[in-house]
Amino acid sequence: MTIPTESSVRASELRSLINRYNVLYYVEDSPEVPDVEYDRLFRELQQLETDYPALLSTDSPTQRVGGKALDKFEQITHSIPMLSLDNVFNEDELQAFNQRVCDWLNTADTPIYAAEPKLDGLAISIRYEQGILVQAATRGDGAIGENVTANVRTIPTIPLVLHGESIPDVVEIRGEIFMPKAGFEALNQAQIEAGKKPFVNPRNAAAGALRQLDSKITASRPLAMYCYGLGEISGDSQALSHSDAMQLLAGWGCRVSPELETLNSVAECLDYIERLGERRNSLEYEIDGVVLKVDSIALQQRLGFVSRAPRWAIAHKFPAQEEMTQVEDIEIQVGRTGALTPVARLKPVFVGGVTVSNATLHNQDEIDRKDVRVGDTVIVRRAGDVIPEVVQVVLTKRPDDTVKFVIPSLCPVCQSEVERVEGEAIARCSGGLYCPAQRKEAIKHFSSRKALDVDGLGDKLVEVLVDEGLINDSADLFSLSLEHLSALERMGEKSALNLISALQVAKTTTFSRFLYSLGIREVGEATARSLAMTYLTLDALKATDEVQLIEIEDVGPIVAHHVVTFFHQAHNLDVIERLLAAGINWPLEEKAQSDSFLSGKTVVLTGTLEQLSRSEAKEKLLALGAKVAGSVSKKTDYVVAGRDAGSKLTKAESLGVEVVDESTLITWIS
Repeated sequence: MTIPTESSVRASELRSLINRYNVLYYVEDSPEVPDVEYDRLFRELQQLETDYPALLSTDSPTQRVGGKALDKFEQITHSIPMLSLDNVFNEDELQAFNQRVCDWLNTADTPIYAAEPKLDGLAISIRYEQGILVQAATRGDGAIGENVTANVRTIPTIPLVLHGESIPDVVEIRGEIFMPKAGFEALNQAQIEAGKKPFVNPRNAAAGALRQLDSKITASRPLAMYCYGLGEISGDSQALSHSDAMQLLAGWGCRVSPELETLNSVAECLDYIERLGERRNSLEYEIDGVVLKVDSIALQQRLGFVSRAPRWAIAHKFPAQEEMTQVEDIEIQVGRTGALTPVARLKPVFVGGVTVSNATLHNQDEIDRKDVRVGDTVIVRRAGDVIPEVVQVVLTKRPDDTVKFVIPSLCPVCQSEVERVEGEAIARCSGGLYCPAQRKEAIKHFSSRKALDVDGLGDKLVEVLVDEGLINDSADLFSLSLEHLSALERMGEKSALNLISALQVAKTTTFSRFLYSLGIREVGEATARSLAMTYLTLDALKATDEVQLIEIEDVGPIVAHHVVTFFHQAHNLDVIERLLAAGINWPLEEKAQSDSFLSGKTVVLTGTLEQLSRSEAKEKLLALGAKVAGSVSKKTDYVVAGRDAGSKLTKAESLGVEVVDESTLITWIS
């Protein structure tokens, strides 16, 4: 058969690419493309070699298991080769595999299959002599692996000595070393905090941890292992099936997958695959499919193997959770609290069961760390309901004209200044009162109980008023008319009149409540109270600077920066002027009594007070210079206990904190 030139050239290209990816994946533990891309190329080469057998050569990657053993480790020849597995991706391909098995066995009856998760880790062969661990080797290229005995000894889930009965003089136990998801996340966080490159995925992290020259490093990494088979074994086999062998290993103290099941038909296999797929994201470890093996060892021996894979086993791969695509643009989304989030607009790609066209880039630090640019080819990941994210850039595919992306200094929605506090990852728009992206949350906060306390203006009504275009900011609330409100669905005339009345009542407030209502970042009730009692007037506060603000107790550099930035924005000042023009007013705030015996003392209120509301008591105590805390600690000076005081009173008594009743509180504030 004549081989078309384009097929011959393509086969050569594929062999070169796959060999390169094998080195990156198996040898350097630094995969450049997702598994799904590798599988596509591999299957394309297999098909070409099937269509044109003359293309097949002994050095083709389709005839090999993985990468060669590293020179830095002693090399070990496996007494029985460690084979790879062929893959199927759907029901038709699984049915075809089963039919081939039946044909080879010359039977119409489907054999019993053993099914277990396909772990995404590193294959290992561990040799025991007289029950003692004497050697451990990686798969390597299937024939020769790396001696990682010292490192394997550090993994807690691998027994150094086998226990139980009938342990052979020599036995090789094979399994998968992996890194649990929780351990992987913790390790990557530590890598980032140390300024080091994080690992791409748990498999990459596990391989890197196992192939360390210093076993202390391996010992510090959260590795585990599940056994999945036997290699060399002395004497007669004590197991008639794969499932029997796994029970035998468990009896010797080895970990085997708790998900192992035996199945009697292809339908049961498909049901198992579906059930495990549904639980995939809730498992404590990464899996990328299901391994199905003919359970009977006698039948396995009859079936044998071809080149790199056994005829009696197959891996059913799950839909890819990682894919390659291209970044077409990077846009900035402004959240309801002003946070600016960069989002990659992607060339649509099917991954994790859905078509993905957007992926979060989180913040500037993440963009810098991954160096994501418009035009880049990237690996995008989506697992379960997790928001898609860019995992890494495929640098070998980067165009020459790309430029680094930097989050803008002005909000793309309202053009207010963007601020990013040193030490914080998130950049935020400073136009809180004005920015359309934040307006709903700003208005809800403005009218909340601890702020202007507008009775009857709930969150849902705020949403409706904004959506209907009746208000754009908090100042617009005071322009609402009976006609506007009565026209709203489910808003009768009486309710409308009540809301207008509540807005009129809310116009008379306190300076501290007004400051709190503005929603300045990090300015809570206590800080607003401190600012009000220090500056007394709005003009004085607007004229201050960060140096003066830092001198106030409870105001640090970050809060000072937020306050100055807020009053520096013309948009915010415009809304404030309109609020004052609408009639917002307050009496002159009294300075806190610095000579009061409560000045600087920490007081906690608990239980029900009879003569004062909790908020009134708090205001009075703050006016006396006290700090009102929400929980009891060793630093608490007094606890005021009202009726039905609970756990706070109990804790105060256990810590020896002085407890007073409401009558004492009345004496203090009068």
